[in-house]
Amino acid sequence: MKHSEDLRRLLESIDRKSYPAYKSAQGSYDFGDFILSIDHVQGDPFASPSKVSITVSHQKAGYPAAFFDCPWKKTALEDYLVRQFGREISQFNFKAKGSGKSGLIAISNPGPEILSRTACDCTNAGIIARFEVGFPANGRTINSGQLIRILFDFLPACVRTVFFYKNRNPKEVLSVIHLSEDQQAIRQELKQRRLVSFVADGAVLARESGVSSRPMKNGVPFLSPESLKVTLVLPHKGKLSGMGIPKGITLIVGGGYHGKSTLLKALELGVYNHISGDGREYVITDDTAVKLRSEDGRSINNVDISLFINDLPNKKDTHSFSTADASGSTSQAAAVIEGWEAGSKAFLIDEDTSATNFMLRDELMQQIISREKEPITPFIERARDLFGKAGISTIMVAGSSGAYFYIADTIIQMDCYRPFDITDPAKQACARFGPDPTVNAPGFQLPSGNRKLLVNSGASRQKGAALSKEPDASFRKQGGYGREERIKTKVHGKDSLQVGHEQVELRFVEQLIHSEQTAALAQMVRYCVEKQLFSRHSVKEIADILISQVQQGGLPSISDSSYPAMGLCMPRKQEIFACLNRYRG
Repeated sequence: MKHSEDLRRLLESIDRKSYPAYKSAQGSYDFGDFILSIDHVQGDPFASPSKVSITVSHQKAGYPAAFFDCPWKKTALEDYLVRQFGREISQFNFKAKGSGKSGLIAISNPGPEILSRTACDCTNAGIIARFEVGFPANGRTINSGQLIRILFDFLPACVRTVFFYKNRNPKEVLSVIHLSEDQQAIRQELKQRRLVSFVADGAVLARESGVSSRPMKNGVPFLSPESLKVTLVLPHKGKLSGMGIPKGITLIVGGGYHGKSTLLKALELGVYNHISGDGREYVITDDTAVKLRSEDGRSINNVDISLFINDLPNKKDTHSFSTADASGSTSQAAAVIEGWEAGSKAFLIDEDTSATNFMLRDELMQQIISREKEPITPFIERARDLFGKAGISTIMVAGSSGAYFYIADTIIQMDCYRPFDITDPAKQACARFGPDPTVNAPGFQLPSGNRKLLVNSGASRQKGAALSKEPDASFRKQGGYGREERIKTKVHGKDSLQVGHEQVELRFVEQLIHSEQTAALAQMVRYCVEKQLFSRHSVKEIADILISQVQQGGLPSISDSSYPAMGLCMPRKQEIFACLNRYRG
């Protein structure tokens, strides 16, 4: 391995040369306290910044092995280091001057959720941090003096401040590890106490605004109703009281603007751990829970939606249903089945974003339009069987129909952001109002769960193109030198991705929370296409293959890059399923 002084001499020798001369700096260099790797050099100062990484051995870093001896503590420590490193290097961002992205120094920018990222990785070799640096230039002429400032002055100071345990506040680091252990303990308690979710007293659920993830200043602290209050004894926090939402069917009701959707949003993001100070660090939901909603225009591929939709006028088979342009009801029916296939044990539903005809049919409508003339069996008639026969709980926000009161096990009213358990009075009102207006639908039968995606023939990619079981040959055509063409990927924020010519819309996959998760999904789809997994495996098998590959080799193992970049973040199994199911290729 080369020494840091070799790098300094090289940079001095290429000063004022043409920008491509920076390529000669690629490689690894020993800086004594850490190893610097220049993994990829940008083509010019206006291109995407160069990819750089540092490795600090555990012996030099000094972080106790007990801080990363299990997945949740390891992820929490890596997340902490990314945040601290980001704060440190931001002080030096663009302090080195030049054209284009010259002087940029950046690492991943996490939100309040704690996620596993390629930006930092605690491995057997040590702690690896990956980030980007804009190599300075004047026009397209190298300004290596400014890069020497970044690599020899700015960077070592940041590395020593963040990655050397002796330079950190031990209590601060320990609090991060303790919080992760407490959060994991709550997840274990959910299983033992048969709860779907836990919301701690004192939690602040409201956000600063619709585009901000920061807690609302002077937000109303959460206070559990006595009938739903549970007290947990956590390893470090000690006793913690809050509302436990039991398994079954839970209804959240109340007037407009009283906090129904705010509570549901906190529950849907409770599948992730949150950092201290977020206000929702002790809001924990079953990590398999999935948010369901209607999604007009999405593609559905070979899904058995017969549990909800049958006897279509055009005689289309709903046991193997495909469409390139789904209606709201068919998209939500498919989402239920896909969620079950992904192993979800809880569905989160907001009436406002659901297809009304999928959710229920009132008594008058049933009298006028007979069941024989209606192909849709509404969700309200399947919810009890989903729980009783498939073990899937439902938490639903409702405000327009009292029919849901009849099927609910627990009814929570939100009043000025305060929850009240109104289950008993609501059931008494139901008894006075009359018999259950819903009809229990017969023939509850879930599909096999071994569904394969049908793959577009290479002849056509147009909307509505016929589906076949042949693999898509157009992705595998040979290049001019007898090599397979690389499949290109693009990511458009967190809402969509593109693999080859196919765009996958994900803006309604609401538990996808960071663009780096979307970037990882793009790499997973590309990996599936290159390995021809779609034509050989079921969706469940593909998801298991992808997760196993990441567990063995990390997220870089499914990347198309020759170097591990910082910009990937692990999605849940449920979001992997959602992406695969929306891929039209």
